[in-house]
Amino acid sequence: MSSPQERVTNPARTVPPGRRELRRIATASLVGTMVEWYDFYIYGTAAALALGDLFFPSLNPTAQTLSAFATFAIGFLARPLGGILFGHLGDRIGRRYVLIVTLLLMGLSTFAIGLLPTYASIGIAAPILLVALRFLQGIAVGGEWGGAVLLGVERAPAHRRTFYGSFAQVGSPLGLLLAAAVFAAVETLPADAVHSWGWRIPFLLSVVLIAIGQFVRSRIEESPAVEKKEKVRLPIGIVLREHWTAVLLGTGAMVVTLTGFYLSTTFLTSYGTKHLGFSSNDLLVGTMLVAVVQIVSLPVAAILADRRGRRPVILAGTLISAALSVPLFALAGTGVVVLLWLGMVLFNIGRSLIYGPLPAFAAALFPAEVRFTGISLCYQLAGILGGGLAPLIAVALAAQGGATPVAVYLGATGLLSAVCVVLIGRRVTHL
Repeated sequence: MSSPQERVTNPARTVPPGRRELRRIATASLVGTMVEWYDFYIYGTAAALALGDLFFPSLNPTAQTLSAFATFAIGFLARPLGGILFGHLGDRIGRRYVLIVTLLLMGLSTFAIGLLPTYASIGIAAPILLVALRFLQGIAVGGEWGGAVLLGVERAPAHRRTFYGSFAQVGSPLGLLLAAAVFAAVETLPADAVHSWGWRIPFLLSVVLIAIGQFVRSRIEESPAVEKKEKVRLPIGIVLREHWTAVLLGTGAMVVTLTGFYLSTTFLTSYGTKHLGFSSNDLLVGTMLVAVVQIVSLPVAAILADRRGRRPVILAGTLISAALSVPLFALAGTGVVVLLWLGMVLFNIGRSLIYGPLPAFAAALFPAEVRFTGISLCYQLAGILGGGLAPLIAVALAAQGGATPVAVYLGATGLLSAVCVVLIGRRVTHL
């Protein structure tokens, strides 16, 4: 008979589906997440390259960058709300329903950004509408991650949970790769064309990807965990009252992987082009290299975690990320593009040791009846700290002292995450 701790923390024990169904689940997790993150990433790239002077033209260059990243941060601030809203629906109604709705919401919001008039056309209404649409993007992404990862974690055999949970994670670098590739193609246009209308192309193309993602997700079945678990009236209330420690430690454990990603890609795209002499294409190629490496390293890290344990692998990833923070920015500071790429790739290999096993690791912190809400809240709070605020903090730090304080800041988040992982290990011993 299971111990009380196991009944609380282990993902639902169900009869695993056959290989064909597992492949379908993995594909649905990967493709849907890829589309969602493509939509989210193209905004980050556009914020670094074009949106500042188009929507905030009255500000100086530094203020434009801060304003563009502030609208980027709005999406992260909305993500916990999306996690709570769609986590509630996912825990009470089902994972499949939420995944279809979030993908549609993301697609419509992204397409609308591509049609949005700039400040020169409609004045102050332009940045207001941009913020509103970015907020809707954040709501959609807030509900996406929890449902996508639970598709794999809850349906897979016990000894392969981390591996199948990682497919949703692989969708993230695939979306990033696609976003970077589209922007690289856009960058081949004349500079004035990119500035006036070319930046809209990636946003408008998302409508095709949304259609593909909806087709794939419409064919999956609901997770048996939804049918077998006891329904609770207000999942967020149970999470905050009975599992608040898991929320705090889970959020802390995730911070470095999100901070590390956005500082090594989004922030570095802006800082590298404005202060280090790199072209935007140099940074886009570096981002694409990061994505390619992660497509391989994420499932490898998950396989390693299935064999050796999730906590040891994730702990190693936090420490490696902390150790590589200074070399990342030191290599970028040389002004040599190959060394820039090397730093980005090495740092994100370390991140993969965290990000790949993360779904199964997080799912084990919460019982089935509130699992969607619990893991979504952790991930989206970490998104605010690591993705929404990190680029803003980095811009402010860099303005005062260059790249060194940014590297120290990133390293500190790695040590914070390491401490949280150790504390989680004392609370949940089977990780």
